[in-house]
Amino acid sequence: MRKMNKLAQQHEDVEDKLRLSAPTIYEIISREGREELNRPESSLIWSAIVAGICISFSVICEGLLLKHVPENGDYFLLENLGYTVGFLIVILGRFQLFTENTITVILPLLEHFRARTFTRTMKLWGIVLSFNFVGTFIVALLISFFPFFSAEQFDIFMNISDHAVNKPLGDIFVQAIPAGFLIAALVWMLPSSSSTKFWVIMLMTYIIAIGDFAHIVAGSTEAFLLMINGATSISHGLGYLLMAGLGNIIGGTGLFALMAYAQVKEEM
Repeated sequence: MRKMNKLAQQHEDVEDKLRLSAPTIYEIISREGREELNRPESSLIWSAIVAGICISFSVICEGLLLKHVPENGDYFLLENLGYTVGFLIVILGRFQLFTENTITVILPLLEHFRARTFTRTMKLWGIVLSFNFVGTFIVALLISFFPFFSAEQFDIFMNISDHAVNKPLGDIFVQAIPAGFLIAALVWMLPSSSSTKFWVIMLMTYIIAIGDFAHIVAGSTEAFLLMINGATSISHGLGYLLMAGLGNIIGGTGLFALMAYAQVKEEM
């Protein structure tokens, strides 16, 4: 009897250590999506504003690292570690980030497509993205008009922003697709990485940074900073947001979410 109990315990231990199956991950994320769709609007709004403020620390920390590395050398890989900070705060803090919702609230919609669910999903997208922008705009205003940073540091922020935003809109669109895909992949990986979430988030967002990919929310801090200070036109800044948003949606929803659904639909 004791031996049987020991074998049963060992079996349970093995089951606990087995990686989650794709349908299980799908259901976990889909359930989170349904919960998000049922949250009060006020909760979404405040969470999205906080996310916008926090994601701005990606740009801030990248600039701070760049200022403090030696001038005589290429420290590209080091300075881009700063870009991961905002994402770590937002994702570990479970704030509302638009690009996470390109997969989280889409999976329930793919599973049971209904007009009401589609309308609620689009409404959630609109609320979250709009108030993510409110958060990043607040940070851009604070950086521009309050002496939180030295003039030298401010110039570094402007240079980083110029590199990210002032490029052809077609390039921005193409560069946003991998970013959307990687964020969706990150969301998919998190249920299987409970003890290593920090490193998974850092790795995936670090790839976005060194790949020079465009992320609509983090990039909106840069776009607003340039527009406020007259370093880019309003039309180009808004064009950047449009192209980055479309690319992120295609990468996150059009590619990753659909592929995730395709691999599990026969097992559900």
